[in-house]
Amino acid sequence: MNRSTAIDRALSYFDDERGGYFKDLAALVAIPTESQNAARLPEMRAYLDGPMRAHVEPMGYSVRIYDNPLTGCGPVLLATRIEDPSLPTFICYGHGDVVLGMEGRWANDRDPWTLAFEGDRVYGRGVVDNKGQHLVHIAALKRILETRGHLG
Repeated sequence: MNRSTAIDRALSYFDDERGGYFKDLAALVAIPTESQNAARLPEMRAYLDGPMRAHVEPMGYSVRIYDNPLTGCGPVLLATRIEDPSLPTFICYGHGDVVLGMEGRWANDRDPWTLAFEGDRVYGRGVVDNKGQHLVHIAALKRILETRGHLG
């Protein structure tokens, strides 16, 4: 197993029209993690404790979720995986909170919490900033681990 195998596996995840990346992205977009709306703090925790935990723990990561010491601000997830303390540390950062959904104000009656496609465009709150980035990182790490058995 080599680098091109990992890349091929990652590409097949993104190209799988029946599931894969867009199915996983739709599940993340569906969670209304609005950072400017303190009433959405339970959804922000659900995002971390649900799909984020479910994506990283099977890859051998231990997960801890910390309450934010700032009132009205969302929790923080730290996922740790140490293969060998002598290896370099690799850090991915992302945020699961999004700006206000602005329901009822999207063009073509789109719902911000439902993934939608129009031509080659994809719509939904967090598609680019930042739920899509979470999945890109996770997909890359997962395919490397599937191919090599370790990050190394």
